[in-house]
Formats: sequence, C-alpha cells, structure tokens
Amino acid sequence: MQVRFIKTAVLSRDWPEVGPAEVAMVGRSNAGKSSLINAMCGTKTAKVSSTPGKTRALNFFDVNGKYRLVDMPGYGYAARSGNELKSWQQMIENYLTTRSSLVGLVLVMDIRRKWTEDEQMILQLLQQISCPLLVAMTKSDKVGGNEKRQRVKDLKTLLGIDGVIAVSNTKRQGSELVEDYLFKSWVQDFQPISPYSEEEE
Repeated sequence: MQVRFIKTAVLSRDWPEVGPAEVAMVGRSNAGKSSLINAMCGTKTAKVSSTPGKTRALNFFDVNGKYRLVDMPGYGYAARSGNELKSWQQMIENYLTTRSSLVGLVLVMDIRRKWTEDEQMILQLLQQISCPLLVAMTKSDKVGGNEKRQRVKDLKTLLGIDGVIAVSNTKRQGSELVEDYLFKSWVQDFQPISPYSEEEE
C-alpha cells in the first residue's frame, strides 16, 4: 500500500476537501489503533504513542490514491478533563454526522475487554446516521484460540453484524482482512464526491 499523510485537523473548516471515500478509525486509548493502521499500511504511518490519549485531532491519510483513512483520537482516557472529553465528543460527532464522504467506521477494541457504554454510544450514533461498522478485535494473541473464536462469535451476536475480525498486530495477523473488508464492502463502489457539489446544494 502507498500511504501518504495529508494533514491533521480539528475544526471542520480545516478538513481536506471531500472527494474519495473516507474510512474512520476509532478506539479506546491503548487499544492498538495506531499499530493496526501501521500493520494495514505496511509502514510506520501512524504514530504509536507511549502516552495513551495523546492524539487530540483527526489525522487524514491517502491510501493508494483511492481512499482515505481518518485516524480519530482515542477515548476512555481517565486523565482527561471534563472539557477535553466534551471537546473530543463534539469533534467526533461533528465529523461522523456531517462528512458526506464517510463510508464506514472501524472500531478498534482490545479482544479482552467487554463492550461498554463508550462503544455503545458510538454504535448508536452510527445507527442514527446509517453508517456501517467493522470491529477489529486487537491483541488476539493474548487469548487462546478457542477463546478468541468465542469472543468474536459473541460480539457478532451482540451487535448483529458479521463485521468482526480478530487481529494481532504483533503477529501480523488479521490486518489484511480488515483492509480487504473495508475496501470491498465500502470503498470500491463509492463514487468520489466533487468538492463543489456540497456548496451547490
């Protein structure tokens, strides 16, 4: 994959102009989101921070000139203040509810964690805007094979979707399945949007 960093932005006026399909990626701080992006891209595109919750903006990347990955700030970082949490939520909701080129969201979560109110909030927002979801269950090498399969099965049943994939960034397993899924399911049939079409509306 040829991946090119486009820009970092917080406010909508600073986002890149709409055009190709965009796939957003979000997850709890320290879930391994940046490592998954790097595994998918085969390069150290996203910065892996030793400080959970450090990313505070949207990072846009061009992938093969065909679509964009949007790396979103991690959630659930306890050291953040109430104002920071509110700003995070506003930025995430603003992007998800207004971005016309958004075709899907990859929710990255540690396979050992349970589905919580934080994930449910994101799911409900996606349902409101009819945005498809793929869950990448990272750190699958930390559990046994039977437990891994059971956790994937349980989450599929809970959410009522087939898009749940076990991933191990350290063993380089599953990342290619995530990229293949999002491309075939969301990206390949998307017609690029003219940056002027929204203004005309």
